[in-house]
Amino acid sequence: MAALSLYLLLTWMFLLSLFRTRFAEVLCHADESSALMEFKRSFRTDTTDRRCIHPKVHSWSLDGSGDCCSWDGVECDEVTGRVIALNLSSSCLSGTMSPNTTLFRLVHMGSLNLAFNSFNFSSIPYGFGNLSKLQYLNLSSSDFSGEIPRDISQLSKLVSLDLSSSLYETLHMPNMGGFVGFVHNLTGLKELDLSLVNLSSPLPPMLANFSALTLLRLAHCELSGNFPVSIFQLPNLEVLSVDYNSDLSVFFPKPHWGSPLKSLDLSWTNFSGEIPTLIGNLSLLNELRAGSCYFSGSLPSSMGNLSHLTILDLFENKLQGQIPVSFANLTQLLELDLSYNNLSGDSLEWVVNLTKLTVLDISGNQLSSGFPSSFENLKQLTTLDLSSNDLHSDILGVLRNMKNLEKLYLESLNLNGVLDVNDLFTLKNLRYLVLSNSNISFTKSFINATTLKLTNLYLDSCNLTEFPRSIGYLSKLEKLYLQHNRIQGTIPRWMWNNSKESLRYVDLSHNLLTGFENNQTNLPSSNLNHLDISSNLLKTTLPVPPPSVMIYNISNNFLFGEVPTSICEVSSLTVLDLSNNTLNGTLPPCLGSIYPLNILNLAKNKFDGMIPHVYLDDCALEMIDLRENQLSGIVPRSLGKCKMLEYLNLGDNQINDTFPFWLSELTYLKVIGLRSNNFHGPIESNLSQLNFTNLHILDISNNSFNGEFPSNLLKSCHAMKVMAGQDKLAYLDIFEFLPNDSFVRSTTYAMNLMNKGMKREDEKIPNVLITIDLSNNKFEGFIPELIGEMKSLCMLNLSNNLLNGSIPPSLANLTMLEALDLSRNNLVGEIPQQLARLTFLSVFNISHNRLSGPIPHGTQFDTFESSSFAMNNGLCGSPLPNKCTNGEDAPPPLSSFKVDNEEECLFNLDWRIVLIGAGVGFSVGIVIENLIIDEKRMWFLCCSKKMAKGWKKVRKALVDKKLCS
Repeated sequence: MAALSLYLLLTWMFLLSLFRTRFAEVLCHADESSALMEFKRSFRTDTTDRRCIHPKVHSWSLDGSGDCCSWDGVECDEVTGRVIALNLSSSCLSGTMSPNTTLFRLVHMGSLNLAFNSFNFSSIPYGFGNLSKLQYLNLSSSDFSGEIPRDISQLSKLVSLDLSSSLYETLHMPNMGGFVGFVHNLTGLKELDLSLVNLSSPLPPMLANFSALTLLRLAHCELSGNFPVSIFQLPNLEVLSVDYNSDLSVFFPKPHWGSPLKSLDLSWTNFSGEIPTLIGNLSLLNELRAGSCYFSGSLPSSMGNLSHLTILDLFENKLQGQIPVSFANLTQLLELDLSYNNLSGDSLEWVVNLTKLTVLDISGNQLSSGFPSSFENLKQLTTLDLSSNDLHSDILGVLRNMKNLEKLYLESLNLNGVLDVNDLFTLKNLRYLVLSNSNISFTKSFINATTLKLTNLYLDSCNLTEFPRSIGYLSKLEKLYLQHNRIQGTIPRWMWNNSKESLRYVDLSHNLLTGFENNQTNLPSSNLNHLDISSNLLKTTLPVPPPSVMIYNISNNFLFGEVPTSICEVSSLTVLDLSNNTLNGTLPPCLGSIYPLNILNLAKNKFDGMIPHVYLDDCALEMIDLRENQLSGIVPRSLGKCKMLEYLNLGDNQINDTFPFWLSELTYLKVIGLRSNNFHGPIESNLSQLNFTNLHILDISNNSFNGEFPSNLLKSCHAMKVMAGQDKLAYLDIFEFLPNDSFVRSTTYAMNLMNKGMKREDEKIPNVLITIDLSNNKFEGFIPELIGEMKSLCMLNLSNNLLNGSIPPSLANLTMLEALDLSRNNLVGEIPQQLARLTFLSVFNISHNRLSGPIPHGTQFDTFESSSFAMNNGLCGSPLPNKCTNGEDAPPPLSSFKVDNEEECLFNLDWRIVLIGAGVGFSVGIVIENLIIDEKRMWFLCCSKKMAKGWKKVRKALVDKKLCS
């Protein structure tokens, strides 16, 4: 009987295996294998893509059995043979996704993963609604763009949806229904990741009904409004990330908070309030990131209950008080960042228990303790930042035993002593050493440091008077920062003895260097990318940097002689700044053929001759500054090839040309400076269709332009008509994303502007500074009413022309105007009384005209001196000695100074106070001298009776900034 049973069992197993073998032969359906092959043929494989791991489709072939179920990335149902899953993540696919992609024929699929490929910014095709069985859909980081198709929202069986991007805002929600409509049917989701998708909406409270959610990532989504607190309390939520949504207000729930959260990221959101004590209830939390928010108050001691925490990041908040001793309980911490808060205290003993720490950053606080010797227990530390505190005692002695340190930041600690480099050179793994702004000096002794791994050395602002000898022994050095010291003499060649192959970034600016050792100006570093020797005392001809240099700044020295043509052999140049020297001669014509060049600054030299032509159709120049030279000829029409040009300053030269109308083709142009040349002729007569859309500053003063007032030119300046950016302090600049480097470089514009009749240079131009200067020309005709549309104007100078007619009342619409100069024209009529509404006006000059009638009273007009109104025989009233008759000089009623939004008026006043306190902008010293007069006039600045009670706030702000007593 047993033998029979065994026989039957073996027979059944044999038949089963035979059945499976036969079944496997027919697993793959021809229509599906055909669809997959068509999909494969629509793309190429790019193995150079950094996202590429394995080109799975290389295994796909219809030869032999043609069994698609055996192909890489393909999974079939064991019973039906239908394709149920396709995983082509990181498969090196490159090409455009067809709107009729054959993937939509695979209607039995429950899982589709196309993440980390390159679909060339094509749209996600419409048709996912055909795949009604989909539970898992991942299209992340694959270079899709445009609108997310609405039919994805019909996939009601979805459990996991990942449409996150690797690039900012290439995808956006459907216009119909938006985010709310998109997620309405997806209530079964467990995982939702839309990071870097432009949602541009508040978070819908309905997400709190998605009770199955375990993961919700919505970073960089342009979210706004209040974050629904109930989302924190979802019963299964483990991962929540809404970082980089600066307009999203977040408040922690107060009662009954104890969700299973394991990872929480609120960084760069508009969080406000204190961290609640109940945060200690999140017993499973292992990552808490909330950097650059608005936390206030103290750190709750209950955070010591978060015993699973491995990452705690609270940098750049407003936290204060001492770090709780309970932090000593966070023994699982790997990374701790409390930098740039207002934390204080004199004990760091709690740190020594955190023996697993690899990263510790407590910089930018007010910690004032001695440095515990037991710090050396932190054997796993690779990154330590103690900068900008008041720590003392033997820091370096303790650090000597931390052998795993790779990055050490001791900036602004005022170590007040002699630093023996031998102490630091014992740290064999050290790659970054930052001692910036520390009062140290190096001992004369040094060791052979060629075995060190040091790549980045920051010794800027350290009061050094000579080059530390140890630099010459660093064989792997990549970046050397020695700016803002007092190093004298010549630049020694031994400095790059051992690092000439590795050195990429050198900054020696703002020292007292006079030249190069033995006058050898050729630098031996063959891979150097960035060289800055600006603001020294160099007296030599122009040193030509190695061909690899991308950024070369040697401005503000005493260089002489001509620019050699060999400068054009530096074929990687993106920034060339030779400004403020005494270089002369003609400019090499080859300058117009350096392709990567996007910033060319040759201002304040003695160059003569013609401006070089641009020979490149793909000119990359964004900034050209040639002001204050002796250049002549015309403006080369070939500059029109520089389609990215934002800043063009040719002021204070000898250029003889008509107005370059073709500049209108450069749609990014923000600054045109042509002042003090020999430009001539009319501007209106040759006008066709102009488009100076982005223009912020137009300065064509001190030339010989004539003819009618250039109304059509100004009409095309659309950026001057929109009041934008008033709520933040920013500058006109150019950002450069440098390859092979770890930072973004910003170059600000400089400009000479007239202020109270005096020329002054502004090294930084605020983004809100909108200026028109047409002064000292021969323009005729009326001042057009259309100037009143240019509501963001800060400065308007039309002086010294041949203008006639009256002052248009529409100028009263220029509520941001701070300087108005209409002097030395032939203007007639009265001063419009509406101009008294210009409460920021601090410079006003209408002298030398033929104006008549009473001078307006109130607000700023009570502060202008008589010189502002001189040589207008018909004007009367204060501050002139001529008294008006028939009560014409009576001040206007208070009601005439009303504004639509008193709160905005106070805000604008505060903004000006901020500008003054920062010492920034063209109006430094202008606004303040007429702003603080007395309480009565300040009251007028606040615009109306309703604002009188707001005076206390304004006065307090002024007192705090020591601008009034």
